[in-house]
Formats: sequence, C-alpha cells, structure tokens
Amino acid sequence: MMLRPSHRNPDHLCALDRVREWVRERFALGEGAILVAEVACAVPGCPPIETVIAFWSDERRHHFKIFKPLAEVTEDDLPPRWYKRALAVPDDFECTCC
Repeated sequence: MMLRPSHRNPDHLCALDRVREWVRERFALGEGAILVAEVACAVPGCPPIETVIAFWSDERRHHFKIFKPLAEVTEDDLPPRWYKRALAVPDDFECTCC
C-alpha cells in the first residue's frame, strides 16, 4: 500500500510538530532529535497505518509505535513519563521501522 505524499500538507506538518512537542514535554527532552513518522504496514494483523516515534536521550535511542494515523494521535496515546527507560532500545536490537 502506498501512502499519498503528505509532507507538504499543512495539517500533516502541524500534526508532526504537535506530536514532537508532546514527546519533548512528556519525556523532559531538550532540543535533541525526535522522529515522528506515519508508516503503512502490510504485515497481517498490523494496523494499516501507524505512527512511529523515536527520540534520543542520554545517548540512547528510544522508540515506540502508536497504532493509529498521525492525525488521530492524542497526547493521551503517549506512554507515561515513567516508562521512558522501557522504551530504550538495546544496543543489539535491529529494527527496520525506525
């Protein structure tokens, strides 16, 4: 499944900024990198469109997915702040999504 290019859509850009800011606030991040992307998934049982979020803190990458399109993501969909350590990616972890 191909997604329509939305990188120039003002609503999509606003949603990206909104989610990035929520992530920055939720996990008390500085000005470090935060990646937010909407991706299509063709794996059986996987939601057709999901939002992938990755950020770097303490020189470690953290990531999680929200199983809905970016435009539908709310602040309540983010994991709680205390879950930050569990979102850290182990050094030997391999992932093609983010």
